[in-house]
Amino acid sequence: MSGLARTRGRNGNDTMSPAPKRKLIEVSLPLKAINDAAQHEKSVPRRGHPSTMHLYWAPRPLATARAVLFSQLVDDPSSHPEEFPTEQAQNAERARLHALLAELVRWENSNNRELLAQAKEEIQRSNPGSPLSFLDPFSGGGAIPLEAQRLGLNASASDLNPVAVLRTKGLIEIPPRFEGLAPVSPNAEGRATPWERAEGLAEDVRAYGRVVRDEAKRRLADTYPTVTAPGGTEHKVIAWIWARTVQNPNPANPIEVPIVATWWLSKKKGKEAYIVPSIRDGRVVYDIRRDAHGPTGSDDGTRVGRGAVSIADGTPISADYIKSEGSAGRLGAHLIAIVADGTRGRLYLPPTTEHVLAANVARPADVPDQELPYDPRNIWTPPYGLTRFSDLFTNRQLTILTTLSDLITEARSSAIGDAVASGLERGDRLEDGGRGAIAYGDAVATYLSFAISKLADWSSTSCSWINTIEGVRDTFARQSIPMAWDYAEINPFSDSVGNFLSHVMWVAAGVAAMPASANLPGTSLQADASTRSYEGLVVSTDPPYYDNISYADLSDFFYVWLRRSIGDIHRKTLGTVLTPKSEELVASQYRHDGKSNAAAFFVDGFNRVFSRIRHGANPDVPMTVYYAYKQQDTRGAGTSSTGWHTLLDGLIGAGWEISATWPMRSERSGRMLSVGTNALASSIVLACRPRPLDAQATTRRAFVAALKSELPGALRDLLSGDIAPVDLAQAAIGPGIAVFSRYSRVRESDGSDMSVRDALLLINATLVG
Repeated sequence: MSGLARTRGRNGNDTMSPAPKRKLIEVSLPLKAINDAAQHEKSVPRRGHPSTMHLYWAPRPLATARAVLFSQLVDDPSSHPEEFPTEQAQNAERARLHALLAELVRWENSNNRELLAQAKEEIQRSNPGSPLSFLDPFSGGGAIPLEAQRLGLNASASDLNPVAVLRTKGLIEIPPRFEGLAPVSPNAEGRATPWERAEGLAEDVRAYGRVVRDEAKRRLADTYPTVTAPGGTEHKVIAWIWARTVQNPNPANPIEVPIVATWWLSKKKGKEAYIVPSIRDGRVVYDIRRDAHGPTGSDDGTRVGRGAVSIADGTPISADYIKSEGSAGRLGAHLIAIVADGTRGRLYLPPTTEHVLAANVARPADVPDQELPYDPRNIWTPPYGLTRFSDLFTNRQLTILTTLSDLITEARSSAIGDAVASGLERGDRLEDGGRGAIAYGDAVATYLSFAISKLADWSSTSCSWINTIEGVRDTFARQSIPMAWDYAEINPFSDSVGNFLSHVMWVAAGVAAMPASANLPGTSLQADASTRSYEGLVVSTDPPYYDNISYADLSDFFYVWLRRSIGDIHRKTLGTVLTPKSEELVASQYRHDGKSNAAAFFVDGFNRVFSRIRHGANPDVPMTVYYAYKQQDTRGAGTSSTGWHTLLDGLIGAGWEISATWPMRSERSGRMLSVGTNALASSIVLACRPRPLDAQATTRRAFVAALKSELPGALRDLLSGDIAPVDLAQAAIGPGIAVFSRYSRVRESDGSDMSVRDALLLINATLVG
């Protein structure tokens, strides 16, 4: 862009102003270094990573968010010809910025003070004056506003989903309020060096978490017994393996029979173990064998398709029969194996009467009993009679979760008292902006409630045993609540993966790692992106992916426990019975009465959001938008479009000029969602500028001429960055779609408007021509 552009002034009138300076993201990026850092970030042990503090779907790698924000804010050298007058000088300066960015995005440098200071200096040089104000209106997991705060911006976040809002509060809003404070708990570990960032708060989360764990263990000691091995040695239980049961449909043999996907407990070479069921005295008995000659084919388990087969006599059990029994409340459960800690690995033992009785506890009175949403695509349990959130847990699981939830209230009171004793004023509540003792107790309770959320994910009857790794698969291993027929119930007091104290430690490590500067407070609020203000804000956002994830429906799994634990602390955020659904920008067919209505709802909402941003956001900085790329054709009326085309159509129609597109290869490969479901293959980041209100129309011939004239130079700039060959074709679309979107319209020879799809075809033809 150069010269003058007509833009919308703050008073709503058209004004003439210098076109904004081009930013680095609009010209060239060290793309390979960014993508390598994002993939490395997902492969390293991530204690301290915000994604481990509380589950939320489609987490954005910090490396990607940091790179996008830095390059969105820093001027490209071509914007300063007075300082870099030649192409050689511009390339040299661009290479220097690329080198800085390549170091900045590394996970190991997340809190590197010297490097962050250099990054902030570059941002300040390109944007003189007070720190810029930033907003992510679809904050989700909170990675983007967190990185905005890390880079020195006044970061704010909003989301319609209260779980996302609360999670992001835990990243950008709570830690800065308690920067540099030493822990207040008498049980906290001391240190000789000063407490930096929110390390003191993190240590208190650990200290009060240990107290909560110890008291819960004392109260429920008889509920979680040890197990005795054949040699008489006592062992701590890791998990109990259960199988759901129905009555055998054969009226001549009406015993309870299990529905089991596999009898194998371990398929590790040299550690093979499996369950051997048999019928004795009219009931099923379960023994354990340890060799490599276990069941295969149809002998492995009783599950057949959507139905099952009776282990008693081979009677087929139809899916309809199972659903009928479940809806009538007649699904039962058998304990089929016990997994314990052995001296040399896992120890597999048969069920005992003692352990069956230990699990047979009364259902607690005050449990989350809200109805599950009707979302057949993502929530699979209601057809089998599990229609309420409390139905997703055993009574023992409900007991531990409610006990811990109650103990959080006690921990909060202790933390407030200890904070007062340490010298803090009582002050206001956390929700009211407090920074004193009451707010401190609220903060400790909030983070402990995150640990309960994590435990709930590992402690539902949707969890299953993975025999290839000898471990438990959590509820949300995929983005749904599955119906598990043989499920694993973990011991929350064990020393293995999934125990409560381990969750506390993961949360605390995240708190300690947050940038947490009192000079840069953050805010996270619940708001509808289509109605909130964007006045003067820098925007970078990762909007919902059409219909790929039902955020609200799935979030309720956590919301009901958060509300029970800390609803009185976060009354504004956790005030509704369940998460908001009707306004959520997701193309949910069941919620909007069919596919076409759902699509129309999403497109209309998307356009309203980005039109509103267009008329309010900071005009000097491009907006960046993430798109989780998924090529999926939907045909109708003789045309073919994709989600990619829908996104481009929506942005261009809302008044945006797309100045760059960058493929960000950040999503994990091989994860469970990738197998047989619509996995997100890669992400594309778009840089967008408000299109001038007086933008001219053009013809197809003039558009093609502009492509041929401008693309060669743009490609040279792209190639000055380190771009992997596989990414070059996608990145090259950016300069081409920038040409297309700067016009108010491109007329075809018959007078009709050129579609985005046809424009992309012409861009590709020019690139390969």
